[in-house]
Amino acid sequence: MRLWSLAPDYLDRQGLTACWREALLAQAVLAGRTKGYRDHPQLARFRATPDPLAAVGDYLEGIAAEASARTYSFDRGRILDAPHAGRPPVPRIPVTDGQLEFERAHLAAKLRVRTPGLAPALEEAERVRAHPLFTVVPGAREDWERG
Repeated sequence: MRLWSLAPDYLDRQGLTACWREALLAQAVLAGRTKGYRDHPQLARFRATPDPLAAVGDYLEGIAAEASARTYSFDRGRILDAPHAGRPPVPRIPVTDGQLEFERAHLAAKLRVRTPGLAPALEEAERVRAHPLFTVVPGAREDWERG
């Protein structure tokens, strides 16, 4: 499971669709609807929020918004706690700049193989942007990151 902290527009088609599927799996885990992946380290940051389902709902919405911008059709109806006017906003989750740099290198390696034309923009960006759910703070790679 890879729930990218990077802004979704950095992802290629394969990465965006995989992120959507994996975030739906994360949602199922957080909702108690599956027995697998319960101890996956990337879920720690969602569990640390006051409302993990709302947080993963906002994460999924960010992925769906990028998909819509590309004219892909992701079913927003699958988001259990989708953002809407009746729900208070989810507090942004901190992510370290070290984590973003780790993910930049990880994604760039994937892009060089899968979609070489997209790799230079990511590699040459002075500073990478985070998914809208996250706010960037100084620090090393996150403790929950493997590898």
